[in-house]
Amino acid sequence: MYNPPYPGEMLRQLCLEPLGLTVTEAGESLGVSRKTLSAILNGRASVSPETAVRLSLAFGTSAESWLNHQLHYDLWQLQKQRKNLRVVDFTA
Repeated sequence: MYNPPYPGEMLRQLCLEPLGLTVTEAGESLGVSRKTLSAILNGRASVSPETAVRLSLAFGTSAESWLNHQLHYDLWQLQKQRKNLRVVDFTA
């Protein structure tokens, strides 16, 4: 596994910047608040299933791709802390 980019970073670089959209304009177009979109773009909130569908409709992508990006990012973050998890290994 590699260090995947945060979905909000991808959203900014691949969708908003090429179209010259501000956070406010994009939020209005997506039907979400500027605050919500800003939180996603800045890594303070995750892409939810509803947001993934909205992004897919707005940018001609699939909702699954946005959710997969979020899942890979979240899993990568957790894997880095794997040694700190206290779990009984039933296979040993």
